[in-house]
Amino acid sequence: MQVPTMAEMSANGQSPEILFWVGCLGSFDQRSQKVTRAFTSILNHVGINYAILGKEEMCTGDPARRSGNEFIFQMMAYQNIQILNGYNIKKIVTTCPHCFNIIKNEYPALGGNYEVIHHVTLLQQLIDEGKIVMPEGGTYKGKKITYHDSCYLGRGNNIYEAPRKVLEALDAELVEMKRCKSNGLCCGAGGGQMFKEEEKGNVRINIERTGEAIETGAKIIASNCPFCHTMLSDGVKSHEKENDVAVIDIAELVAETLNIKP
Repeated sequence: MQVPTMAEMSANGQSPEILFWVGCLGSFDQRSQKVTRAFTSILNHVGINYAILGKEEMCTGDPARRSGNEFIFQMMAYQNIQILNGYNIKKIVTTCPHCFNIIKNEYPALGGNYEVIHHVTLLQQLIDEGKIVMPEGGTYKGKKITYHDSCYLGRGNNIYEAPRKVLEALDAELVEMKRCKSNGLCCGAGGGQMFKEEEKGNVRINIERTGEAIETGAKIIASNCPFCHTMLSDGVKSHEKENDVAVIDIAELVAETLNIKP
């Protein structure tokens, strides 16, 4: 894909309307790369002037801070802030709630002040503004979809309606899990748990959460977070439901409905 970088734009004396912060999983995880491609294809489709940092983008430091390594976090954060401020970045969009939360809420204390938006919120805005028009009788019309509230987007930043409005625009049948919105259950990867062994217990959180999703009867679990996506996908495999239930990011659902190919 032809995705412009900030270095290329800056060299040509240009600046983007929005910086797309890809994130570690969106860059390196094969499954999450598909979400990155789907989202960039939507940005191209609607004609948004955007760019990425490319090789200049470092991990936000979120896993390090959540795991208690403040030194590593500040080292990463200061380097990112220096680069972002050097390019005079004002607005950032990301497909990862972890990146969204830490850049929005924790970077300002270190001198990084930006307007940060999560991709589901941007998608909802584009639909509301008429820049994304869903076709009649789309791919997911009438299909049962359940939505998993990621912790950092939901309880962390009180964003519950935007993803649901996007799913409603797909003309799908949204079925809620018993534990949803402010009462939602973590997928098991938050707070640095993605990178360590879980503590002893009776059941793994991702297996319990996936079980709640499967109980709704939905064939699709909609997610908005690469961490949640990984955990829920593993949960589906543990329940031996790979042939019946799919975990799909909201950006992928929109891109497929619009029949946009990356």
